[in-house]
Amino acid sequence: MSAPSSKRKYYVVWEGRAPGIYDSWEECQEQINGFPGAKYRSFSNQDEATRAFRGRPEEHMAFLRKLGEQHRRAAVDYTQIPGIRLDAVAVDGACSKNPGPMEYRGVRVADGVEIFHVGPLQGGTNNIGEYLALIHICALFDKRGDRTTPIYSDSRTALSWLKRGHSNTKITPTEENAELLRILARADAWLATHRPVNPILKWDTEAWGEIPADFGRK
Repeated sequence: MSAPSSKRKYYVVWEGRAPGIYDSWEECQEQINGFPGAKYRSFSNQDEATRAFRGRPEEHMAFLRKLGEQHRRAAVDYTQIPGIRLDAVAVDGACSKNPGPMEYRGVRVADGVEIFHVGPLQGGTNNIGEYLALIHICALFDKRGDRTTPIYSDSRTALSWLKRGHSNTKITPTEENAELLRILARADAWLATHRPVNPILKWDTEAWGEIPADFGRK
């Protein structure tokens, strides 16, 4: 069911299959899902979205970039660490506050290439981001017919939610996090009708260091 017009969101896609302004999350997803380095953000009105689209995405995502620069870590050569599946995809989430602006992504372990990147979404938590990242890659592999590529997550909570078959957040619904909770509900609905078949593995942070998809903001 469509959201009431008073709460309509407009989605600016700066980098995706077809950059532009979209008035539904579903249309936006078609442009960004599986698109490496996709850049987009939601806005509460069309005028704001139009001004943003004519500008640069960095102007609207600068706060996330600054956080990352503060904690940037050196690249790790995972070929030198025994036990890591180099053919795997690693996923992770990040949130600058709890709750707060949240994003999540998936990268290839072998070379760090980003497969998807969603956010920032307002009013999220780390647990929600890590869970959505898991569901996102499972759904993406299911759509592609990929049943063998391993998936790494370092989140015990996200892995437990996946095993249970739905999320278990205690976050209070607000107008700010309404969009995020709609995405979370869709993720739960997908998991209710699909069984992930790819190997889902726990990343051994203690032995291997931070997961490749980590945002470097700890």
